[in-house]
Amino acid sequence: MATLRDIKRRIKSVKSTQQITRAMKMVSASKLRRAHQDILAARPYADKINELVSSLLSTIKDGAHPLLSKKRAEEKEEGKKIELMLFASDRGLCGSFNASLLRKTERFVREHPEFNINLHIISKRAVEYFKYRAAPVIKAEPMGSARPSYGRAEGIAKDVMEGYLKDRSDEVYIIYSEFQSALTQRAVVKRLLPVTPAEGFSAKTMEEAVFEPSKEELLSSLLPKCVEVEIFRALLESCASEHGARMTAMDAASRNASEMIDALTLQYNRARQATITKELMEIIGGAEALK
Repeated sequence: MATLRDIKRRIKSVKSTQQITRAMKMVSASKLRRAHQDILAARPYADKINELVSSLLSTIKDGAHPLLSKKRAEEKEEGKKIELMLFASDRGLCGSFNASLLRKTERFVREHPEFNINLHIISKRAVEYFKYRAAPVIKAEPMGSARPSYGRAEGIAKDVMEGYLKDRSDEVYIIYSEFQSALTQRAVVKRLLPVTPAEGFSAKTMEEAVFEPSKEELLSSLLPKCVEVEIFRALLESCASEHGARMTAMDAASRNASEMIDALTLQYNRARQATITKELMEIIGGAEALK
């Protein structure tokens, strides 16, 4: 049975842990507000450039640009080279944030056994996870704790596009966590390359427009920008999702600590009362014996 000293020591330990979880919750809440503002500002731009590119693609034949070519992928029913980019976090203590992304990645690999899938990981945690599973990782880098910058997205996009054009991959997919709220983040898989028009766009609205320069020249400048914006969006979504998941996890940990402190305090008071009652009984018994 735990002594009063042991219970008191445990209460002190839990209170110290609670102070840490509360501080982490406040830090994550502060970062989440900024990250949420960033993603709200980036989404309309990303949606609009995708809409413009999709509208142009609906009027242009396949093969007009190297980033549009689907022939390599279609010719290979088996042995297709897939570069799978995973955006996760560098740190833990964020609930199921990393676990859901890792499960999504493993499910994608299991569902496509006929493809040669290579991982491009942007996360220290994910690198450590796949390190002991003999996964084919062609590139790994940390997500970083700083605010995602467009310059970094440009660098990642440049490397991915160069690899695609040099036949390092036939298709490129990205997996990241889409931010919906502090309580809800959804792991999504999206094909990045080759670029294809989104569903629901028609060429009718574009036929009446006159382009100067030509549609092909316009696409040549828009397609790399479209890839950069998609990667930038993935970075922002992952950042906001991580902070939201960590804030929720630390809030739950703080509440659990409060419940544990209450239970330990009750246990301490009962043990203390039992000790005092025992001492009183011994005193009364001794007094009765002296009569």
